[in-house]
Amino acid sequence: MGDVGQTRRRAVFLRHHPEDDPGFVGAAFSRRGFGVEVRDVDGATTAVDLDGVEVLAILGSTHSVTDRDRLGPWLHAELDAIRGAEHAGTAVLGICFGAQALCVAAGGRVEPAPRRELGWVPLRGAPADGIPDGPWFQFHADRCVVPASATVLATTEVCVQAFRVGRHLGVQFHPELDAAQLSRWLKAGADEELVAEGLDPEVLLRETESLEGSAAERVDRLVAAFLERAR
Repeated sequence: MGDVGQTRRRAVFLRHHPEDDPGFVGAAFSRRGFGVEVRDVDGATTAVDLDGVEVLAILGSTHSVTDRDRLGPWLHAELDAIRGAEHAGTAVLGICFGAQALCVAAGGRVEPAPRRELGWVPLRGAPADGIPDGPWFQFHADRCVVPASATVLATTEVCVQAFRVGRHLGVQFHPELDAAQLSRWLKAGADEELVAEGLDPEVLLRETESLEGSAAERVDRLVAAFLERAR
């Protein structure tokens, strides 16, 4: 009998910073029988292997997709992976920076948003399309201008919040985030960014703790719908 682990469905998360992890999203995939793998992306990354990968999830980054000519090979490797995902039989889930990468790979563009979105933001989602109503956690300063091939699922007054390109899904918010991950972000420098915008990091952390239960349930519905449409 072969190794059962080799036959499990695979979801690979591309990570740009050590303080990040798949969080609630990874847990939702695990509950559905996926083996969840985290691959660190850095300056040495020149290609993303999609062999046997059913889902490629791309996490957030402090970098902007608009810096792709300056950032070098790793971002081009991610964009090439997204463009090759359909041929590989892989569905892409882009989160924040990952959504912006999906947008650019599909022929759209990314530009500075009129203002930053930080913290838990109310959002009228598209429940019938797998995007539950918010609040969802936001931490970004850019926005997607999606290509004609994309279907916009949710917006705020600032930007597109969720869109679909074929069976691929991009979300500008952070469904993966729990309080433990936010705490790591704060220690890595996000606290200073929040204070500069007039927000109290400790208040935001407590709010995140209080919302964990409902957030995890929304994420589970989002992942279930994503997988249903990714078939």
